Amino acid sequence: MSYRMCIRCVMDTTAEEITFDAQGVCSFCHYFDREVKPILDHARSGEGRKVLERIVDAIRKSGQGKPYDSVLGISGGTDSSYLAYLAKQLGLRPLVVHVDTGWNTPESERNVKSLVSQLGFDLEIIRVDWEEMRDLQIAFYKASVKNCEIPQDHAFLAALYKKAAEIGVHYILIGGNFATESILPRSWGYNAADLKHILAIHRRFGTKPLRKFPTLSFWERYFYYPFIRKIREVRPLNYVPYNRAEAKRILMEEFGWQDYGLKHYESVLTRFFQGYYLPTKFGIDKRKAHFSSLILSGQMTREEALEELKKPPYPSDELLQKDKAYIAERLGLSLEEWE
Repeated sequence: MSYRMCIRCVMDTTAEEITFDAQGVCSFCHYFDREVKPILDHARSGEGRKVLERIVDAIRKSGQGKPYDSVLGISGGTDSSYLAYLAKQLGLRPLVVHVDTGWNTPESERNVKSLVSQLGFDLEIIRVDWEEMRDLQIAFYKASVKNCEIPQDHAFLAALYKKAAEIGVHYILIGGNFATESILPRSWGYNAADLKHILAIHRRFGTKPLRKFPTLSFWERYFYYPFIRKIREVRPLNYVPYNRAEAKRILMEEFGWQDYGLKHYESVLTRFFQGYYLPTKFGIDKRKAHFSSLILSGQMTREEALEELKKPPYPSDELLQKDKAYIAERLGLSLEEWE
């Protein structure tokens, strides 16, 4: 297929599965109208809030007599930070859990600790064994797969489930939402939940056994935890009219939260992965998916997105060189090996 961009969002033929109708509107837009828009309309009408209130009542009841009623995963990014704020407004008592895979920016660490402290929640930081994390991360880059974020993403969710089971709560609160991340081409990556995929790459390219790295098998996620331990994932932001710009404003004005610029740039490695690795190696600019989600949910205009896409994905070349050197050093590689 020759290069083409959607006339409604900014998704284009760098997503291999994309198709266009006679008017030039892409398949991602049609998916949004069919699957996502009804959910957002439900939230905006106020009906979603009623559903959320029933879920919150169930969470409160399940936590009676316990120190916490849920586990809330926080990365320090906009969505999970606003989720913590919303949880406070809803009167929930989560244990806030941050999974540290070794790639936090100083800003994200300050954001997490300051926000959670001001909200009055308890914070537990789970630090993934660095030697195992480092070895698995190198294995994924050696494998040259599109989604080298899988080790981090998998560890986050696995650690949340294990913590929920450990403290005996039945709900995990997650900041993922349709309003700001409904569009993500399958051809741009791979499912981080597939433990077999992780272990296969590690067997081929890893050098250290994974004894402490948090894992979550298909059986655990879809049978053991939900049916035996009765643990459920809840995404509260899908039930309210969630606007990212407004969320950032509240977080900055009320809590002194610091913005990172682009989605997921609270992690040094994620910033490098999205801003350099994907565009350079595969010609993939994930900003197109992020901006398209915002366009379709009415939080950004297509013209604004096109202007932003004219800018390089990295904040500056100076920061790129600094990040390259830092990541190589953290991974125990020379710059030449890393290149």
